[in-house]
Amino acid sequence: MDLWNSLWNIIWVIISGFVFIAYLIALFSIITDLFRDRELSGWWKALWLVLLLFVPFLTSLVYLVTRGKGMAERSHKAAVGNAHAVEDYIRTVAQVSPSDEIAKAKALLDAGTITSEEFDILRAQALGQAKASSTATQS
Repeated sequence: MDLWNSLWNIIWVIISGFVFIAYLIALFSIITDLFRDRELSGWWKALWLVLLLFVPFLTSLVYLVTRGKGMAERSHKAAVGNAHAVEDYIRTVAQVSPSDEIAKAKALLDAGTITSEEFDILRAQALGQAKASSTATQS
């Protein structure tokens, strides 16, 4: 009898811990969304935060029901913006100059790995990238 009682206590602790962690994740997602939303005024943000403090479970449910769609859209927009920022940063850091590309192609041509026609194509591509990047920086 004592074994079953302690087993149910362990199961109850596991379930309670799971619910508490899920609630914390939802709470932090809501707070993050509140500060991410630029259309919501500061007074509304303060009201939501006060309600989250005093009536947390009910306020979380109401927030997710009323603002859940916008929450997903803002989250997606932020993720896409971060992905573009990372791609732009990687592109600027890892950019190879056209002269380096031509030098690599020349080394391949001298080694006999590529033909002169392939070298001309690679050189044109490198020069085309240089023209495209110079026009992008000018505009």
